[in-house]
Amino acid sequence: MRNATELLVQYARYHRDRRNIGTHMVGVPLIVFAVGVLLGRVAFDVGTVGLTLGWLVFGLASAWYLSRDLVLGLATSAAVGLLVALAHLVTGAPFGQWLAWGLGSFVIGWIIQFVGHYYEGRRPAFVDDVLGLLVGPMFVVAELLFSFGWNRRLLDQINEIAGPTHIRDLAHPA
Repeated sequence: MRNATELLVQYARYHRDRRNIGTHMVGVPLIVFAVGVLLGRVAFDVGTVGLTLGWLVFGLASAWYLSRDLVLGLATSAAVGLLVALAHLVTGAPFGQWLAWGLGSFVIGWIIQFVGHYYEGRRPAFVDDVLGLLVGPMFVVAELLFSFGWNRRLLDQINEIAGPTHIRDLAHPA
């Protein structure tokens, strides 16, 4: 069980170009929203409570985030929970609209991600470790919190191990 620091360092190694990080700030939330839309249509009753597959997956992901780091886990769970709640506003739409929101957001999110990885010059982290799909939202939330001055020690540790962020020279790639 790797902690948040280990996971963020591993993920950061694939995300040092600032343009790539920027694309992830848009692409990852779009993908999370899309998954919430697509899984929100699958509903079932648990006793007297209606539950969707989207909320069930959110609950499992939140438990995982909280088991990595309490503060970052709470922040990530809140962000993902907000996206899932927004996604569930679309689940009652007519089938074509629901599918367009879900698949459209998913495809656009991944296109944005792959543009970022073009700038990075590396494939996405999940290709080498499927946990990268869970770490992505945590990385985005951490980057947002870092921009507000949160946990400078963790940011310094990530930069020390993974290297500093930069803008990769596409004309003369290393």
